[in-house]
Amino acid sequence: MKAVLAGTVIAEADESELVRIEGNWYFPPASVALGALVESPTPYTCPWKGAAQYYSVQTEGELHTDYAWSYPNPYPSAFERVGTDFSGYVAFDPRVEVGP
Repeated sequence: MKAVLAGTVIAEADESELVRIEGNWYFPPASVALGALVESPTPYTCPWKGAAQYYSVQTEGELHTDYAWSYPNPYPSAFERVGTDFSGYVAFDPRVEVGP
């Protein structure tokens, strides 16, 4: 699976390594291209996953604000709900093409 924005591959991993949560594919941290994500100050806390870290996505000199997010330290109960530890996994805005 790949996450692609403006022709740039942001993340790539085998589908078996990804986690599907609420319709979004979450990529393992090691699968994200170096320098593709820039931390954003946008605050958000999911009632069942915990505090999110938003990222802007860097492509060819353009910064796409808040096009990605992850949960660095999800609530322990979220692991039970999802069925696996997804700490630090990265999901993308629908404007990022995610597919095979």
